[in-house]
Amino acid sequence: MASTAVAATQRTQTVHPQRWSYLLLLSLLALALGCSGLPSPLYPIYQEQWDMSPLTVTVVFAVYAIGALGSALTVGPISDAVGRKPVLITALVSILTGLVLFLIATSAWQLILARFLHGMAIGAITVVAGAALLDVRPHDGARNGMASGVALNVGITITVLGAAAAAQWTTHPLRVPFAVVGVVVLAMLAAVIALAEPHTGRTGGRVRIQRPSIPQEIASDFWFSGIGIMTSWSVLGVFLSLYPALTQQATGHTSIIFVGIVVAVMAAASAASQWLSGRIDPRKAAITGDLGMIVSLLCAIWALRSGSTAFVIIDSIVLGAAFGLAFGGSLRHLNDVAPPEARGRVMSAYYLLGYLAMGIPTVIAGALSSRFGTAAVFPWFAVAVALACLVAALLGALGGRTRPVTESPVNL
Repeated sequence: MASTAVAATQRTQTVHPQRWSYLLLLSLLALALGCSGLPSPLYPIYQEQWDMSPLTVTVVFAVYAIGALGSALTVGPISDAVGRKPVLITALVSILTGLVLFLIATSAWQLILARFLHGMAIGAITVVAGAALLDVRPHDGARNGMASGVALNVGITITVLGAAAAAQWTTHPLRVPFAVVGVVVLAMLAAVIALAEPHTGRTGGRVRIQRPSIPQEIASDFWFSGIGIMTSWSVLGVFLSLYPALTQQATGHTSIIFVGIVVAVMAAASAASQWLSGRIDPRKAAITGDLGMIVSLLCAIWALRSGSTAFVIIDSIVLGAAFGLAFGGSLRHLNDVAPPEARGRVMSAYYLLGYLAMGIPTVIAGALSSRFGTAAVFPWFAVAVALACLVAALLGALGGRTRPVTESPVNL
């Protein structure tokens, strides 16, 4: 009985001299994904005012994923060696630089450069802040994964709604949202500067960038989680880039606030499902989410063809809830098994798969949309991702956690 109480206390205590460090790290994750989704409700304005094609929009979105891939390949080992704090400070400065570019942008190449900087910065924050959460609360990996997923989606919800409202009711819709977020980033930068380094076990030695690898003993667990983020983030990429304009065309709503609502309800439903499923076995949650995404993706085709505002909103909520289960379940599972000495590189490998799945399908969908039209391409994309979700669910149902005797790393 006493040991159970001690274990419960360990799971809720922060192993860090600053008790607010845990909330700060969660806030950084929320800020990161908020900046990721910030331009989403503004893409229709860029398309209209700057005559940007669907391909250009997806390129702007995809270079974000390319920048994030670079971070996923490098920042894990760097933060393991030199600490989390220097990486987080550098990332926040990069976000500020990208926001300034958005503020002064007059052509697509400036947007591309700004999104590349944001991709590098946001990729760094998601990997390093996720690892730092495990440094701060090492005894509660699954709960850290749930809290991380909720924070990421809350960040998108608040930022997208705020950007849409600013775009709808201000005279400078392509300037005000970035200025407001810039003030928030400055405040977060000051807080991180005041933060005591969470990673007390850093080596301080020479940083050796190697190709992503994960410890052999968690190989099967990692690949189960990796498939979960790949299927869910491939949906996220297209829904944050092409879907906003598509819903406007299908429903006849031209207001930017409508676009913000569609994206925000999806993100809010994802946050809620991750929070409510925190006590469900992560593997079961991820499988349920994959099955739910199959249904909601196919229903999205019907909702768009019907042109019904209510159906589009309802399907976005269902899709968000399923996304939350698939992504949240995979992240909780990985947090629960990642060994302390390899947290940085495990998170790097995990998000590397996610950003690959986000960027590649998005560019393909954008290129095809420029030639055949978004409305014609979307059903094929939805069916393809639904099939991938089915494969993920089957692998999750048939697979089981195994721990090989060897401990040599598995290269990706």
